[in-house]
Amino acid sequence: MRIGLIANEGGQAMSLPETREAAEAATKYANENLGGIAGRPIELVICKEQEDPVSARNCANQMVEQKVPAVVVTNTGLGSIIAPIITKAGISYVTALGGSQAEITSDNSYVWTAGSNTSQAMARFAKEQGMKSVVAYSIDSPAATGSLTRMGGPAFEAAGIKFKLITIPFGTADATPQVSAGLDADPDGVLVYGESTVCTSVLKALNTLGSKAIPISPQTCAAPEVVQAVGATGVENLRVFSSADTVSDNPESVLYRTVMEKYSPETATQGYAVTGYQGMLGLVRATAGLTGEVDQQTIGNAIRTAKDVVLPAGDGITFTCDGTAIPGLKSLCGDTMIVLTMKDGKLTDPTKVSVAKQ
Repeated sequence: MRIGLIANEGGQAMSLPETREAAEAATKYANENLGGIAGRPIELVICKEQEDPVSARNCANQMVEQKVPAVVVTNTGLGSIIAPIITKAGISYVTALGGSQAEITSDNSYVWTAGSNTSQAMARFAKEQGMKSVVAYSIDSPAATGSLTRMGGPAFEAAGIKFKLITIPFGTADATPQVSAGLDADPDGVLVYGESTVCTSVLKALNTLGSKAIPISPQTCAAPEVVQAVGATGVENLRVFSSADTVSDNPESVLYRTVMEKYSPETATQGYAVTGYQGMLGLVRATAGLTGEVDQQTIGNAIRTAKDVVLPAGDGITFTCDGTAIPGLKSLCGDTMIVLTMKDGKLTDPTKVSVAKQ
C-alpha cells in the first residue's frame, strides 16, 4: 500500500525533519500492530519540500505521477500550492493541521483537527481569561500573516478584544525593537507565531522588557531548541496551542511517546514532530474499516464515512470528516484544540478549547 508523504524539510525558512521521522514511526507501528491499511503494509513515497513554491509544486506533481491514493502532509505553509494539485487529481490530501484556504475548503482535502483555526481558539481562550487587548508577533511570511489577518484578527475583534499584528523578519536575532513597539499598547496577551528563531528572539525580548502579558503560541515555540535558548524561566507560563497532548498520562499520549521511543528514539517529541504522527496514524484509523480494493475513490469514501475517529495523541478528541465540524470549512474534521502550559521548561496541564463554540 503506497502512501505519499510530503514533509517540510531542508529549506532555509523552516525545516522540520522531525515531522517526517514521526510519520515514519507511526507507519512502522501501524504495519507491525494494525495491519497497515486494509491488511496491506504501508510503503511511504516520500518527498521533502523546502517551503518554496518550486519544491512544493514538484512534490505535489510527484505524488500525482506516482498515482498514490492518499498523501499525508506533515506540516507546510504552502498548502495553497500543494493541495490543489493533489486534490484535483482525485487523491486524498490529509494532514493534522491545515493553514490555507485550499486545504480547509477543497474536495478530497481532510484536516483531522481545527487546522488553521488555532488563532480562533486563542481568541476564545483570551476571552475566557478576560483579556481586553492582544498583540501578535508573527514571522513575516504569507502563510502566518495571512492566517492571522484573515481569521485571527476578526476572531479576536468579534470577542471584543483589540488586536494588533507586528511582523518579524525571518532570522531576526533580536526582536526587541518590534516587541517594544507592541508593548506600548500594554496588552493583556501576546501571541508569538514563527519558527524557532522568531520564537526565541520574541520570547527573549518579552522577558528583557519585563512584559506582564500572558504569552500564547502554537507548538513551534515549545520546541526543545527554543526552551534551551530562552531558558525555563523565559518560557514559564507560556500557553501553547496544539493539536496534541504529548506529555500527560492519557493513553493516547503514552502511546505516542512509546511509539516514538521504539521507532524513532532520537526524535524530540515536543514541538511539531507529533503532527507527522497524527497525520499518518490518523489516516490509518480513518480507513480502519476499509477492505477489498484500495484506490483513490475507496480511500476517500472510507475517510468521509468514518465517524468519531480517535485523534492520535489527541487527549480524547475525535474527528469526523463529513464536512460539519466547523460551518463553512468543509475540509476540517475537528473543532477542538489543546492548550498546554509551560512550567519549569516542560509542557503540562493539557486542557481543551473549542473553536466552533464562540
